[in-house]
Amino acid sequence: MTTVLETCRIPPPKGAAAELLLQLSFFDMMWLHFNTTRRLIFYNHPCSEAEFFNTIVPNLKHSLSLTLKHHLLVAANLLYPLDADNSKPAFRYISGDSVSLTIAVSGLDFDELVASHARESDQFYDLLPRTPKMSDEGSYQIVPLISLQVTLFPGRGICVGLSNHHSLSDGRSILGFMKWTQMGCRAHTRAAARAAASRMPRASSPCPWILAIGL
Repeated sequence: MTTVLETCRIPPPKGAAAELLLQLSFFDMMWLHFNTTRRLIFYNHPCSEAEFFNTIVPNLKHSLSLTLKHHLLVAANLLYPLDADNSKPAFRYISGDSVSLTIAVSGLDFDELVASHARESDQFYDLLPRTPKMSDEGSYQIVPLISLQVTLFPGRGICVGLSNHHSLSDGRSILGFMKWTQMGCRAHTRAAARAAASRMPRASSPCPWILAIGL
C-alpha cells in the first residue's frame, strides 16, 4: 500500500527568465498525440523516515528548483490551439509556472519490485504521479508537461516516478534532467552530513541508479 503525504508545486528559483515561448518544430509535432511517457527509477538507498523527510525531501525540492532554472521548458506548459488550422502548438513558460511533486511512503516489497523476473504490473502504478489536468485559456488548451512522485520504502530505498508529455523530450533527455537534479540533491545531502558529522557520526553511501522501467 502506498500513502500520499504531500503534493506541492516546485517553481524555478528567483532570477530565472520571466517568460519563454518556443514554437514546436516539424519533428516535435509527431509526438503531440502519443501517450504520456511514464518511468520509474529505483535507488538502493536505505534510510529512515526521519532522514527522508528532514533531509532528502527538502534537498530534493531545492535541487529540483535550481535545475528548473537551467531547464526552463520542464516547468512550461504546452499550448495546443483549438483551431489547429490557423495556429501552431508551442511551449510557453511564464512566471509562476511550476512542476507538480508528490511525496509518498510505500509498504510494497522494494526487492520484489526491482527483481529480475516477471511480476504483476498493477503494483507499479501507485508509484507514478497523477497527470495534472488540462485547462482552457482563450483559444488554447493548456497541457502540463511533467509531474513527479518520490516514494520512500522505509529502510530499503527510494523510487522516483515521472510522467511527462512525449513532446517535451525523449527518454535520454528526461533522464539527463533527473541526473542533474540527483547530483544537486546528493551534493546538499553530503554537505549537511559533513556539517553534522561531529555531532552525529553515521555511515553514508551514494544512491545508485539501479533500475528504470517504462510503463
